Amino acid sequence: MTVSSHRNVLKLLTLGLIFHVIFIASVFDCYFTSPVVHGMLPRRAGSGEAKRVVLIVGDGLRADLLFGVNAFSFIPSSPKIVAPYLRDIIQTRGAFGLSHTRVPTESRPGHVAIIGGMYEDVSAVTKGWKTNPVHFDSIFNQSSHTFSFGSPDILPMFSQGATPGKVDTWSYDEEDEDFTKDATALDNWVLDQLQTLFQNASSNDLLDSELRADKVVFFLHLLGLDTTGHSYRPHSKEYMNNIQVVDRIVQQTEELFSNFYHDEETSFVFTADHGMSKIGNHGDGDPDNTRTPLIVWGRGIRGPIPDIIPSSHDEYSRLWQLDDFLRRDVEQADIAPLMAALLGINYPVNSVGILPDADPTRPGYLLPREGESALAQLALANAESILEHYRVKHESKAGQTIMYKAFEPLEEVTQDGKPSRVSWLSKIERLISDGRWFEARRETAELIKVTLQGLRYLETYNRVLIRIIVIIAYLGWSAYASLSIFPPSPSLVSDRQRTVARLATATILAIFWALFAAERAPWTFYVYVTFPCYFWQQFALRGVPIVVQQFKSNDRRGPFIIRVLLHLVIVVVVLQCMVAAYTHRSLWSVGFVVMGILWPYASWPNHVRSQHPRLLLSWMSSCLVTSIFPLLNVNKREDLYTIMCGGVMILAVAAGCTRLASNGAPKAAKPSEIQVLFILLAMTITASSVKSLQAKQGLSIINQTSAWLILAVSSIYPFISKAQHSTPTSRIISLFLGFGVCFVILSISVEGLFYAAFTCNLLLWIEVETIVQSNRAGAASQNRGYEFHTDHIRIALFFLFFVQVAFFGTGNVASISSFYLEPVYRLVPIFNPFLMAALLIFKIIAPYVILSAVFATLNARLHLPPFSLFLVALTLTDGMTMTFFLNVTDTGSWLEIGQSISFFCITSLLLVWSAGICTAGEYLMVDTLVFHRSTDSHKLE
Repeated sequence: MTVSSHRNVLKLLTLGLIFHVIFIASVFDCYFTSPVVHGMLPRRAGSGEAKRVVLIVGDGLRADLLFGVNAFSFIPSSPKIVAPYLRDIIQTRGAFGLSHTRVPTESRPGHVAIIGGMYEDVSAVTKGWKTNPVHFDSIFNQSSHTFSFGSPDILPMFSQGATPGKVDTWSYDEEDEDFTKDATALDNWVLDQLQTLFQNASSNDLLDSELRADKVVFFLHLLGLDTTGHSYRPHSKEYMNNIQVVDRIVQQTEELFSNFYHDEETSFVFTADHGMSKIGNHGDGDPDNTRTPLIVWGRGIRGPIPDIIPSSHDEYSRLWQLDDFLRRDVEQADIAPLMAALLGINYPVNSVGILPDADPTRPGYLLPREGESALAQLALANAESILEHYRVKHESKAGQTIMYKAFEPLEEVTQDGKPSRVSWLSKIERLISDGRWFEARRETAELIKVTLQGLRYLETYNRVLIRIIVIIAYLGWSAYASLSIFPPSPSLVSDRQRTVARLATATILAIFWALFAAERAPWTFYVYVTFPCYFWQQFALRGVPIVVQQFKSNDRRGPFIIRVLLHLVIVVVVLQCMVAAYTHRSLWSVGFVVMGILWPYASWPNHVRSQHPRLLLSWMSSCLVTSIFPLLNVNKREDLYTIMCGGVMILAVAAGCTRLASNGAPKAAKPSEIQVLFILLAMTITASSVKSLQAKQGLSIINQTSAWLILAVSSIYPFISKAQHSTPTSRIISLFLGFGVCFVILSISVEGLFYAAFTCNLLLWIEVETIVQSNRAGAASQNRGYEFHTDHIRIALFFLFFVQVAFFGTGNVASISSFYLEPVYRLVPIFNPFLMAALLIFKIIAPYVILSAVFATLNARLHLPPFSLFLVALTLTDGMTMTFFLNVTDTGSWLEIGQSISFFCITSLLLVWSAGICTAGEYLMVDTLVFHRSTDSHKLE
């Protein structure tokens, strides 16, 4: 490859990486814009029913395991009712239901919804873990004083940005969040601090007066369930015990308040920020993550009422044996206005929550002193608060947007010359003044519904434009990338045509930039439109003339067009099958069957199959074995025996492949003794750590330090070793063993076995492609440069298939939260989200290191210039990305929403990653491949 060609490839790869990373953000600009605006006037939620509200959040508590009868029947001697005190409240003096959360089902967005009444920008969870990326109003800020106890990961979010001195916090140290210890201690710590606070009030008059003031909030954040669920999973004895501890804490908390205040002016709200999946994770839209419990009791709260017809229960809740009592579900943001109504404070100005009692056709949670009149007034204030939110956004959008089209249902001018929203409010006020409470609440509920539609209209106002720009950009990238595989030709464009193209591009760009400037659009909009303009300009100048020339020079234009369309259809079908495989994992196995059986018998020449029977049998067997892994259940439990089998298989594959590839090269006859020792040490330490953690004996510092040391040294050893590799295969095996330690220490079950089978499959792929392509007449020579063949499209599709399988084969599903944390505790027992995420990402990297080296080797074995095959793959990558982008939704079930976001992010990152690994592969294999460019490597036969 010439210096000029190398620079062109580097430019293409760099531009592609920047483009794809930036355009991941387009899904948030298009579908999930920040809801926070400022300038709203607050609305007070009546005079209040209680002097104080106690908010208790069981972090990571699943509703079914709290409410269920015999929910832990698989555990010997487990109680029939795991939370008897909370269940008694439901049956005798409180109201209950489900609180439905939104993605991402993480702690910060969940608490923002509960306490702020708003759904945080989905992308904001990446902008800061403990503090708010944007300031917003909350129940705490509107209270007279808030006393909060719990995790240092949650409490600072609401103390920072609030009125100074209004929110007091008591947090334990971050080091106390140890996944190897009993997490119930964290919850008991919260109760102890509350008890100490009340005791200190007896000798502190200022504290006593603050505690006894009206409109006070107490926040108890109980992190234990989340920590326990991550460590032992929800369906475990430890999680059950933690629920029992939380139940006792609720009981003791109520007793503390009763003994301190000696009144009945306290309201209690018990809920969770999110649930937890079967494997102990959360973050996506899994129903087990989005369904959380809600129990409310105390002053101002109605007692239990009989179920209605049709029943409020479904198959999910009938197992709880609470069918006799009404189940009143709410959205998570609805809890904030409920607490505001209980205290008689302002609704948080950013809140979009709906007071559960606004709709008169469904029983709510409140039992106000003034009855129906108070409910109507509270509902009206709720509507006015949300309408004020709409008004500010409407005026902002109208002032910024050229040819703005208003939201008709709220802005249509009525006969009195006022917008319909103003007339609607006047109508509700007249109904209230006439004592027609039911009709007033019905109108109010409808107004709230329409206002929320108006907010959505404004938040999605630019969606169609963004979609069009993004799709044109992705298509433009494919067109621009295809220039790298076109045959070189002299310039076919005149200077005049070049000037016209550039002037047209500059004009289009100027028009869009002027439009965005006038509308004060985010800076990302300018970037989004710049990329497609550049891509299509380059394709118009360099690609279109070549396509026209190829078409004119072909005598049989009809068959030529049909052949091109046929290849295009095949590519689209294959890419869409990969899209479908994100939700139907068995399709990955079907792909292996097609590659291993259908392809050899449908495409290989007969003499190739007859002359290489061992290679054919090995390829078929390898594909069939690897196809088993996507079919395995993704919900795995820690299995030390399987982990050890994975380690043994890694050693066996390394020894076998090295031996088969070492003909005539004695120095490569066996794997590196040092790397074998690393694997054995990793297996020994992992076995010890797993047994210790399972026995709840904690993680010894010796095991933790040794595991870190072996993981670090083994991973860098292949890059610093001075060992000479006589074949590309020996170099690949060195990398395979180096990263094999990762698949021992960070494995939970079959990952090591998959890693071994996947590597074996890739090594055979090199040999298979070399044999098949060597029979092509007039094979390309490196000295002549790259010459495109249609078979390279198939190789590129195979590569993209392996890129996906490298992720899915280890047991991951298409979800950002579908990663097991148990193996991480062998290295990081203390809660550290970013370090834990880094380890999980490192585990994902390992198969791609092998894939990168294999693809670079394959490129060389076919006598092609570096990156040639990947440049073909690069033109196809965004066929999947565009589909997932268009499939992203912010409506429907939270499972659908969460999956659609996860699918787009994962495929975008995987395709970005594929560019990086191919670059890495060329550099990883550069010394070995330079030596072997002119000769074939030895065959695995």
